[in-house]
Amino acid sequence: YQLKPMNCPFHIMMYKAHLRSYRDLPLRYAELGTVYRYERSGVLHGLMRVRGFTQDDAHLFCRPDQLEDEVARVLDFTFFVLKTFGFSDYQVYVSTRPEKAVGSEEAWAQATGALIAALKGRGVAFSIDPGEGVFYGPKIDIKIKDVLGRSWQCSTVQVDFNNPERFGLEFVGEDGHVHRPIMIHRALMGSIERFFGILIEHHAGAFPTWLAPVQAVVIAITDKQAAYAQEVAHRLTAAGYRVEADLRSEKMGLKIREAEKAKVPYMLVAGDREVQDGTVSVRLRGGANAGSMTYDAFQDHLKNDVEGRGLAGVPSEQ
Repeated sequence: YQLKPMNCPFHIMMYKAHLRSYRDLPLRYAELGTVYRYERSGVLHGLMRVRGFTQDDAHLFCRPDQLEDEVARVLDFTFFVLKTFGFSDYQVYVSTRPEKAVGSEEAWAQATGALIAALKGRGVAFSIDPGEGVFYGPKIDIKIKDVLGRSWQCSTVQVDFNNPERFGLEFVGEDGHVHRPIMIHRALMGSIERFFGILIEHHAGAFPTWLAPVQAVVIAITDKQAAYAQEVAHRLTAAGYRVEADLRSEKMGLKIREAEKAKVPYMLVAGDREVQDGTVSVRLRGGANAGSMTYDAFQDHLKNDVEGRGLAGVPSEQ
Protein backbone atom coordinates (compact mmCIF):
# COMPACT_ATOMS: atom_id res chain seq x y z
CA TYR A 1 0.00 0.00 0.00
CA GLN A 2 1.01 3.61 -0.49
CA LEU A 3 -0.32 6.29 1.85
CA LYS A 4 -0.64 9.83 0.51
CA PRO A 5 0.42 12.78 2.70
CA MET A 6 -1.54 15.29 0.59
CA ASN A 7 -4.22 15.57 -2.07
CA CYS A 8 -2.60 18.28 -4.20
CA PRO A 9 -0.92 16.15 -6.91
CA PHE A 10 -4.17 14.40 -7.81
CA HIS A 11 -5.99 17.68 -8.39
CA ILE A 12 -3.00 18.98 -10.34
CA MET A 13 -3.14 15.98 -12.69
CA MET A 14 -6.86 16.62 -13.20
CA TYR A 15 -6.01 20.18 -14.21
CA LYS A 16 -3.33 18.93 -16.59
CA ALA A 17 -5.69 16.45 -18.27
CA HIS A 18 -6.78 19.16 -20.73
CA LEU A 19 -5.42 22.32 -22.30
CA ARG A 20 -6.91 25.17 -20.30
CA SER A 21 -8.05 28.56 -21.55
CA TYR A 22 -8.31 31.77 -19.53
CA ARG A 23 -12.08 31.34 -19.96
CA ASP A 24 -11.90 28.06 -17.96
CA LEU A 25 -10.52 29.80 -14.89
CA PRO A 26 -11.07 29.80 -12.01
CA LEU A 27 -11.19 26.01 -11.88
CA ARG A 28 -11.99 24.46 -8.51
CA TYR A 29 -11.56 20.86 -7.32
CA ALA A 30 -12.67 19.70 -3.86
CA GLU A 31 -12.75 16.40 -1.99
CA LEU A 32 -12.88 14.87 1.45
CA GLY A 33 -9.45 13.25 1.22
CA THR A 34 -7.77 11.07 3.84
CA VAL A 35 -4.05 11.74 4.27
CA TYR A 36 -1.32 10.44 6.56
CA ARG A 37 1.52 12.20 8.39
CA TYR A 38 4.05 10.32 10.50
CA GLU A 39 3.77 12.57 13.54
CA ARG A 40 6.08 11.85 16.47
CA SER A 41 4.30 9.86 19.18
CA GLY A 42 5.02 12.56 21.75
CA VAL A 43 2.95 15.17 19.91
CA LEU A 44 -0.10 12.99 19.21
CA HIS A 45 -3.09 14.39 21.06
CA GLY A 46 -6.49 12.68 20.98
CA LEU A 47 -8.51 13.76 17.96
CA MET A 48 -6.59 17.04 17.79
CA ARG A 49 -3.37 15.64 16.34
CA VAL A 50 -3.38 12.24 14.68
CA ARG A 51 -1.38 10.36 12.07
CA GLY A 52 -4.27 9.73 9.69
CA PHE A 53 -6.97 12.32 9.12
CA THR A 54 -9.49 13.53 6.56
CA GLN A 55 -9.42 17.05 5.13
CA ASP A 56 -12.14 19.01 3.37
CA ASP A 57 -9.49 19.83 0.83
CA ALA A 58 -9.83 21.98 -2.28
CA HIS A 59 -7.46 23.40 -4.86
CA LEU A 60 -8.38 26.42 -6.92
CA PHE A 61 -6.58 27.35 -10.13
CA CYS A 62 -6.98 30.96 -11.19
CA ARG A 63 -5.45 33.83 -13.13
CA PRO A 64 -3.40 36.38 -11.15
CA ASP A 65 -6.15 38.98 -11.58
CA GLN A 66 -8.67 36.56 -10.00
CA LEU A 67 -6.65 35.83 -6.86
CA GLU A 68 -8.18 38.39 -4.49
CA ASP A 69 -11.74 37.51 -5.49
CA GLU A 70 -11.10 33.78 -5.05
CA VAL A 71 -9.59 34.33 -1.60
CA ALA A 72 -12.58 36.50 -0.64
CA ARG A 73 -14.99 33.74 -1.72
CA VAL A 74 -13.08 31.19 0.36
CA LEU A 75 -13.17 33.50 3.39
CA ASP A 76 -16.93 33.97 3.04
CA PHE A 77 -17.38 30.19 2.87
CA THR A 78 -15.05 29.64 5.84
CA PHE A 79 -16.76 32.16 8.13
CA PHE A 80 -20.16 30.77 7.14
CA VAL A 81 -19.03 27.28 8.20
CA LEU A 82 -17.54 28.51 11.49
CA LYS A 83 -20.67 30.52 12.31
CA THR A 84 -22.95 27.60 11.44
CA PHE A 85 -21.09 25.36 13.90
CA GLY A 86 -21.20 28.05 16.59
CA PHE A 87 -17.58 29.27 16.58
CA SER A 88 -16.98 32.96 17.14
CA ASP A 89 -13.76 32.95 19.20
CA TYR A 90 -10.99 32.55 16.66
CA GLN A 91 -7.89 34.40 15.50
CA VAL A 92 -6.87 35.14 11.92
CA TYR A 93 -3.21 35.30 10.87
CA VAL A 94 -1.51 36.27 7.61
CA SER A 95 1.81 34.46 7.32
CA THR A 96 4.40 36.17 5.14
CA ARG A 97 7.50 35.15 3.16
CA PRO A 98 10.02 32.96 5.04
CA GLU A 99 13.78 33.15 4.47
CA LYS A 100 13.74 30.14 2.15
CA ALA A 101 11.00 30.54 -0.42
CA VAL A 102 10.26 30.02 -4.10
CA GLY A 103 8.84 32.73 -6.32
CA SER A 104 9.90 36.33 -6.80
CA GLU A 105 9.56 38.96 -4.09
CA GLU A 106 7.18 40.84 -6.38
CA ALA A 107 4.90 37.80 -6.71
CA TRP A 108 4.97 37.28 -2.94
CA ALA A 109 4.14 40.93 -2.33
CA GLN A 110 1.21 40.79 -4.77
CA ALA A 111 -0.15 37.57 -3.27
CA THR A 112 0.24 38.79 0.32
CA GLY A 113 -1.45 42.03 -0.68
CA ALA A 114 -4.36 40.07 -2.16
CA LEU A 115 -4.80 38.10 1.08
CA ILE A 116 -4.74 41.26 3.19
CA ALA A 117 -7.10 43.09 0.83
CA ALA A 118 -9.59 40.20 0.95
CA LEU A 119 -9.55 40.26 4.77
CA LYS A 120 -9.88 44.04 4.98
CA GLY A 121 -12.70 43.93 2.44
CA ARG A 122 -14.57 41.61 4.80
CA GLY A 123 -13.80 43.72 7.86
CA VAL A 124 -11.87 40.86 9.45
CA ALA A 125 -9.35 41.66 12.18
CA PHE A 126 -6.05 39.85 11.65
CA SER A 127 -2.44 39.70 12.76
CA ILE A 128 0.69 39.43 10.64
CA ASP A 129 2.85 36.39 11.33
CA PRO A 130 6.20 37.49 9.83
CA GLY A 131 8.20 34.82 8.02
CA GLU A 132 5.76 32.03 8.91
CA GLY A 133 4.41 31.43 5.41
CA VAL A 134 5.13 28.10 3.74
CA PHE A 135 7.99 28.08 1.26
CA TYR A 136 5.64 28.07 -1.72
CA GLY A 137 3.50 31.09 -0.81
CA PRO A 138 1.78 33.27 1.81
CA LYS A 139 -1.23 31.99 3.70
CA ILE A 140 -4.14 32.83 5.97
CA ASP A 141 -4.59 30.60 9.01
CA ILE A 142 -7.66 30.64 11.26
CA LYS A 143 -7.10 29.23 14.73
CA ILE A 144 -9.94 28.11 17.00
CA LYS A 145 -9.63 27.97 20.78
CA ASP A 146 -10.56 24.86 22.72
CA VAL A 147 -12.11 24.86 26.20
CA LEU A 148 -8.66 25.22 27.77
CA GLY A 149 -7.90 28.29 25.69
CA ARG A 150 -5.40 26.51 23.44
CA SER A 151 -5.37 27.59 19.80
CA TRP A 152 -5.65 24.99 17.04
CA GLN A 153 -5.18 25.74 13.37
CA CYS A 154 -8.20 24.53 11.41
CA SER A 155 -9.17 26.65 8.41
CA THR A 156 -6.43 27.69 6.00
CA VAL A 157 -6.01 29.47 2.66
CA GLN A 158 -2.60 29.11 1.01
CA VAL A 159 -1.25 30.63 -2.19
CA ASP A 160 1.10 28.33 -4.11
CA PHE A 161 3.74 29.50 -6.61
CA ASN A 162 5.74 26.25 -6.49
CA ASN A 163 3.46 23.47 -7.74
CA PRO A 164 2.26 25.29 -10.89
CA GLU A 165 5.92 25.78 -11.81
CA ARG A 166 7.11 22.28 -10.93
CA PHE A 167 4.21 20.54 -12.66
CA GLY A 168 4.25 22.86 -15.66
CA LEU A 169 0.68 24.08 -15.28
CA GLU A 170 -0.44 26.40 -18.06
CA PHE A 171 -3.40 28.19 -19.55
CA VAL A 172 -3.80 30.06 -22.81
CA GLY A 173 -4.41 33.72 -22.10
CA GLU A 174 -6.58 36.23 -23.92
CA ASP A 175 -3.44 37.32 -25.76
CA GLY A 176 -2.99 33.82 -27.22
CA HIS A 177 0.17 33.19 -25.19
CA VAL A 178 0.77 30.55 -22.52
CA HIS A 179 0.64 31.72 -18.90
CA ARG A 180 1.13 30.15 -15.48
CA PRO A 181 -1.95 29.91 -13.21
CA ILE A 182 -1.89 30.54 -9.47
CA MET A 183 -2.88 27.64 -7.25
CA ILE A 184 -4.76 28.10 -3.97
CA HIS A 185 -4.94 25.40 -1.30
CA ARG A 186 -7.94 25.75 0.99
CA ALA A 187 -9.50 23.79 3.84
CA LEU A 188 -12.58 25.10 5.64
CA MET A 189 -12.47 22.77 8.65
CA GLY A 190 -8.98 21.44 8.06
CA SER A 191 -8.68 18.09 9.79
CA ILE A 192 -12.26 16.86 10.25
CA GLU A 193 -11.11 14.88 13.30
CA ARG A 194 -9.57 17.97 14.92
CA PHE A 195 -12.55 20.15 14.05
CA PHE A 196 -15.01 17.73 15.59
CA GLY A 197 -12.81 17.22 18.64
CA ILE A 198 -12.95 20.96 19.28
CA LEU A 199 -16.66 21.00 18.40
CA ILE A 200 -17.49 18.30 20.97
CA GLU A 201 -15.64 20.27 23.66
CA HIS A 202 -17.16 23.56 22.52
CA HIS A 203 -20.74 22.34 22.96
CA ALA A 204 -19.84 20.00 25.86
CA GLY A 205 -21.73 17.32 23.94
CA ALA A 206 -24.97 19.35 23.97
CA PHE A 207 -25.12 19.79 20.22
CA PRO A 208 -27.68 22.03 18.54
CA THR A 209 -30.68 20.06 17.33
CA TRP A 210 -29.60 19.87 13.69
CA LEU A 211 -26.29 18.30 14.72
CA ALA A 212 -27.41 16.10 17.63
CA PRO A 213 -26.99 12.34 17.02
CA VAL A 214 -30.43 11.78 18.58
CA GLN A 215 -32.74 14.75 18.11
CA ALA A 216 -35.68 13.50 20.18
CA VAL A 217 -36.63 10.55 22.35
CA VAL A 218 -40.25 9.49 22.84
CA ILE A 219 -40.82 8.24 26.40
CA ALA A 220 -43.76 6.00 27.24
CA ILE A 221 -44.82 6.45 30.88
CA THR A 222 -46.02 2.83 31.12
CA ASP A 223 -46.29 -0.18 28.86
CA LYS A 224 -49.83 0.91 27.93
CA GLN A 225 -48.47 3.85 25.91
CA ALA A 226 -45.70 1.85 24.21
CA ALA A 227 -47.54 1.39 20.91
CA TYR A 228 -48.40 5.10 20.71
CA ALA A 229 -44.84 6.16 21.58
CA GLN A 230 -43.46 3.79 18.95
CA GLU A 231 -45.86 5.21 16.35
CA VAL A 232 -44.78 8.79 17.09
CA ALA A 233 -41.10 7.79 16.86
CA HIS A 234 -41.70 5.95 13.56
CA ARG A 235 -43.51 8.93 12.02
CA LEU A 236 -40.76 11.36 13.00
CA THR A 237 -38.09 8.97 11.74
CA ALA A 238 -39.95 8.57 8.44
CA ALA A 239 -40.01 12.38 8.18
CA GLY A 240 -36.19 12.36 8.27
CA TYR A 241 -35.39 13.03 11.92
CA ARG A 242 -33.18 11.06 14.29
CA VAL A 243 -35.63 9.85 16.90
CA GLU A 244 -35.67 6.95 19.36
CA ALA A 245 -38.44 5.47 21.54
CA ASP A 246 -37.74 4.52 25.15
CA LEU A 247 -40.23 1.72 25.85
CA ARG A 248 -38.44 0.15 28.81
CA SER A 249 -40.38 -0.82 31.91
CA GLU A 250 -38.56 1.76 34.01
CA LYS A 251 -39.73 4.78 35.95
CA MET A 252 -40.34 7.88 33.84
CA GLY A 253 -37.94 9.92 36.00
CA LEU A 254 -35.10 7.51 35.21
CA LYS A 255 -35.82 7.66 31.48
CA ILE A 256 -35.82 11.45 31.53
CA ARG A 257 -32.59 11.61 33.54
CA GLU A 258 -30.87 9.27 31.09
CA ALA A 259 -32.09 11.31 28.11
CA GLU A 260 -30.84 14.47 29.86
CA LYS A 261 -27.49 12.79 30.49
CA ALA A 262 -27.32 11.86 26.80
CA LYS A 263 -28.07 15.55 26.06
CA VAL A 264 -30.98 14.80 23.74
CA PRO A 265 -32.59 18.13 22.70
CA TYR A 266 -36.23 17.00 23.01
CA MET A 267 -37.98 14.49 25.27
CA LEU A 268 -41.54 13.66 24.23
CA VAL A 269 -43.52 12.13 27.08
CA ALA A 270 -46.58 10.02 26.26
CA GLY A 271 -49.11 9.16 28.97
CA ASP A 272 -52.79 8.25 28.90
CA ARG A 273 -53.90 11.83 28.27
CA GLU A 274 -51.46 12.27 25.39
CA VAL A 275 -52.66 9.02 23.80
CA GLN A 276 -56.27 10.13 24.14
CA ASP A 277 -55.63 13.64 22.74
CA GLY A 278 -53.09 12.61 20.08
CA THR A 279 -50.42 14.84 21.61
CA VAL A 280 -47.01 14.64 23.29
CA SER A 281 -45.74 16.50 26.35
CA VAL A 282 -42.56 18.26 25.23
CA ARG A 283 -39.63 18.63 27.62
CA LEU A 284 -36.50 20.50 26.52
CA ARG A 285 -32.90 19.66 27.26
CA GLY A 286 -32.04 21.53 30.43
CA GLY A 287 -35.36 20.81 32.11
CA ALA A 288 -37.72 23.42 30.65
CA ASN A 289 -41.25 22.24 29.89
CA ALA A 290 -42.67 23.34 26.53
CA GLY A 291 -46.13 21.98 27.29
CA SER A 292 -48.38 19.75 25.23
CA MET A 293 -48.22 19.73 21.41
CA THR A 294 -50.01 17.82 18.71
CA TYR A 295 -47.82 15.64 16.52
CA ASP A 296 -48.07 18.08 13.59
CA ALA A 297 -47.25 21.07 15.79
CA PHE A 298 -44.15 19.38 17.20
CA GLN A 299 -42.98 18.23 13.77
CA ASP A 300 -43.30 21.81 12.48
CA HIS A 301 -41.36 23.06 15.51
CA LEU A 302 -38.63 20.45 14.98
CA LYS A 303 -38.47 21.23 11.27
CA ASN A 304 -37.95 24.94 11.95
CA ASP A 305 -35.33 24.19 14.60
CA VAL A 306 -33.35 21.85 12.34
CA GLU A 307 -33.62 23.84 9.13
CA GLY A 308 -32.88 27.11 10.92
CA ARG A 309 -29.72 25.57 12.38
CA GLY A 310 -30.17 27.68 15.47
CA LEU A 311 -27.22 27.87 17.85
CA ALA A 312 -27.21 29.27 21.36
CA GLY A 313 -25.92 32.83 21.14
CA VAL A 314 -25.50 32.72 17.37
CA PRO A 315 -28.06 34.16 14.93
CA SER A 316 -29.76 31.63 12.68
CA GLU A 317 -28.83 31.59 8.99
CA GLN A 318 -32.55 31.86 8.16
